[in-house]
Parts: sequence; C-alpha cells; structure tokens
Amino acid sequence: MHIVSYIEKKYRTKISETFEQLVSLEKDLLNLFELKSINKADEIAKVCADFNKKINLILKKYYPEIKDIKDKLNIKSYLKFYYDLIDKLSDFIRNIENFQKIDDNYYNSFIEFINDKDDLINGKYREICTNELTVFYDQKSRENLERILADKFAKNERRFFAMGPLEEEIKKIAKIAGANEVTIFPAHKILEDTNLISHPNSVINYAILTDDKDKLKEIGNEIKQFLLSKGYEAIVFSGELTNLDTDKEALTGSVITTAKLLPDI
Repeated sequence: MHIVSYIEKKYRTKISETFEQLVSLEKDLLNLFELKSINKADEIAKVCADFNKKINLILKKYYPEIKDIKDKLNIKSYLKFYYDLIDKLSDFIRNIENFQKIDDNYYNSFIEFINDKDDLINGKYREICTNELTVFYDQKSRENLERILADKFAKNERRFFAMGPLEEEIKKIAKIAGANEVTIFPAHKILEDTNLISHPNSVINYAILTDDKDKLKEIGNEIKQFLLSKGYEAIVFSGELTNLDTDKEALTGSVITTAKLLPDI
C-alpha cells in the first residue's frame, strides 16, 4: 500500500490547481480560433507560451514527486493531451507567416481537438499512458528490487529502513522552501535555555544566505506545518542558535519540537 507523503500530497494539489488554470487558457484559445483570423497569431502564440510554461512547471517540479500509480496515470494522460496541443499550436505559429489565408477547416480542427479533450484524455491518451507506465514499472520494479536486495545483503544489514525517513523529509521540505543548510539535533545537544519551550526534544536548524527575514519565517512555517500534519507540536524560533560556517551574509532560524524526532545520543 502506497503511503502519500506530505510533499506528494502538496504537489498533487498544485498539479490540480494548475490544470484548472489551463481550462481558462483553453477558453481563450477557443475564442481566438473561432475568429478564424491570421491576425490573431500573436495572441495565439502568447497562449501557447503560457501553456508551455505551466506544463513545464508540472513536469519539472511537481510530477517527479508523485509516486501513486493511479495519480501518475491520471496526470500523465492530461500531460499527453497538452503536449499534443502545444505541438499543434507550435506548428500553427511556425507556418502562419507563409499564408495569406487559412481554410476554415484548419481552425475547426483546433476547436474540435480542444472540445474533445475529456474523451481524448479518458480514451486515447489514458491507453497510451497505461501501456507506457506498465512497461516502465514492470522493468524498473524488478531492477530496483534486485539492486536493493543485493546492496542490503552485501552489507549484511537486517534493517531495511535505516535512513531516518522523517528527518530526510524535513530536510527536503526545508530545502524546497529555500533553505541553504538544514541540521537536526536532539534538544539537549543545543539548547541551553530550556525555557523557550516546555520539554523540548528536537531542534531543526535552517539557514539562508540572505537577509530576507520574511523568507526565513516562511521556511520555518513550512516545516512547522509538516510537523503538525504528522501530529507533532512545534514552534518557530527566529533566533541564531548555532554559528554557520560561511563568509556570506546569512540568517538562521529554528523549529523546536516537543515530540522526539531523534533518539537520545
């Protein structure tokens, strides 16, 4: 059973929101093509650029974090549709300058393609993506399983999860939010003033190489939100608790928890 991580859930929402924004662009595109005028080429090019920008954002930032196979299939099917739409629009923009007039059927083909979006995504593109993902994951899962087992047996390890997944996810969230450095300590290793919070257990230090205090606070709140979602109590402390080994201007902040993230050492 796949357990959805905080980042995966967050980015799945971001992808849904982006797809909703694309619906508005589709309406703009339909209005332009219904005019059947080559004088609208520049406006069509602008809409195409907006499509491309948002699809690239999904592809490069959000989609790689999606692990659930059903979500991947759904998102990939939508992306296939938009890839083809952008390709058709790019071809239109490249060739428009060679024509004085374009047959109405060419414009109608775009209108039909956009209006058939749901049927295409649920039919043609879903079938293509199902085949691609099946081939990819059948091979990948076998390769990964063989690699992991060989690696673990070679090291004679009995435990398969020794990386501290919670700590790794906290560091990942902080760095995505903009932190340049992240460290996590048991509270007794770093806090002298235990009056900051009752019964502190862990301190998550993060740093940014800038004097942007709003950014510092934003990173702390991202970490806190994640910890709260996991049932931990936490406060953001914007004060320098450790010295950062750097010659650049830097601000440091911390999130202090009352729930244990690390074992006593």
